[in-house]
Amino acid sequence: MTETTKQSANTDCLQEQLGYTERVKKLISKRYAQQPLAFVHTYGCQQNVSDSEKIKGLLVSCGYEMTDSSDDADFVLFNTCAVRENAEDRVYGHVGQLKHNKRKKPGMIVALCGCMTQQPTVADKIKRSYPYVDILFGTHVRHRLPEFIYRHLAFQERVFENSDSNNDIVEGLPVVRDGTFKAWLPIMHGCNNFCTYCIVPYVRGREYSREPEAVIEEAKQLIASGVKEIMLLGQNVNSYGKGADHGVNFAKLLRMVNDLEGDFRIRFMTSHPKDCTEELLHTMAECDKVCLNLHLPVQAGSDITLRRMNRHYNSQEYLKLVKTAREIMPDIQLSSDIIVGFPGETYKDFKCTLDLIEQVRYYSLYTFIYSPRKGTPAAEMPDEISYKEKSKWFTELLERQEQISHKINESLVGKTFKVLCEEKGREDGHIIGRTEGNAVIDFCGDESLIGTFTSVQIIEFDGSLKGIKKY
Repeated sequence: MTETTKQSANTDCLQEQLGYTERVKKLISKRYAQQPLAFVHTYGCQQNVSDSEKIKGLLVSCGYEMTDSSDDADFVLFNTCAVRENAEDRVYGHVGQLKHNKRKKPGMIVALCGCMTQQPTVADKIKRSYPYVDILFGTHVRHRLPEFIYRHLAFQERVFENSDSNNDIVEGLPVVRDGTFKAWLPIMHGCNNFCTYCIVPYVRGREYSREPEAVIEEAKQLIASGVKEIMLLGQNVNSYGKGADHGVNFAKLLRMVNDLEGDFRIRFMTSHPKDCTEELLHTMAECDKVCLNLHLPVQAGSDITLRRMNRHYNSQEYLKLVKTAREIMPDIQLSSDIIVGFPGETYKDFKCTLDLIEQVRYYSLYTFIYSPRKGTPAAEMPDEISYKEKSKWFTELLERQEQISHKINESLVGKTFKVLCEEKGREDGHIIGRTEGNAVIDFCGDESLIGTFTSVQIIEFDGSLKGIKKY
């Protein structure tokens, strides 16, 4: 498909859905005496949060007003996550509770979407066991929500659409953003890595990147609206541009965003170690708006476990990458993901993970006990270690990381940082600010500072960082 054909198809699809928004408006004006309320709850990752912002934009375009209460809502939508089993269990529990809401308000529309609903077994279970769910759609057709609402309202049909076709990204969808000074900016969707524990490639499909012009245009709009921090999103941002005709890789895209005028900073996630290049590291160092903060998921420290995970690197390659990053950017702060108790992992393997985090000295970790995902290779692997034993390892990991983080925070005392003021502190007259390295500082400041940058010197660490504003 040529670029012109893609743009034409995108325009046609967008116009079709905008047409449906007008039809829905007419239907709900007849159905409700006053403007109906819509509630959206998001589970899971930042990509889901970003998707929900577009879903809210479509709902508002259809004539709904957003509410923070499912009890008040005429339209309730759960944007689901399939990464871990407990996330799915929470969804089923919350959907079950809606049965009572619908009894009180029979005209209420209940909808489910996201990664969980992309799985045929889940869609079948919802269809059979939750007859009060009116609309279910998967990750590839979320832009068609106005059409689904119209079909339900006009024909009183249950709409279930979870096609696994990889549609091109539809640009120009309306957005209702959750924040005013921090924003998500997806640059690509899908994943080609097929880590053996991960369901994402099966529910979000193959990698496909947005055109760089579309990314830059959205970034310009965010900056013009007063956004101070842009988070570039992708399942593996390092793969941006692979297979595309435009010749822009992630490092080049990062420079393009960095070169935009304005007082803002840039973060990105997630960065797969196997594709993290020296070009990218040098780009981070040379771009003044890019935060010196790199989320680099390692998952495990044992080479045996990494092979079973299909991660495409070993521990020494990972440590070499970390060393290179610190040589290029001595002040960089690193974070990572760790899975504890992967099938076949022994305590000896787990000790390799402890050794690795001691060598890397992460500022923070996102840690998980392995959760099997039906449909992934790891779910079929022998797993002889009990959950109780894995929990002991997990506690040991948390304690070790807490010691490392504590020492890093102590080393920050006396230093001055540019922080983005994000929210009120726990005490009156205090503000919470975040450094580019992701350190959170509490300091005296007026509420008017929220959403702006200021300089803060760290003066104390007593379990949390305390600072004073520098003038």
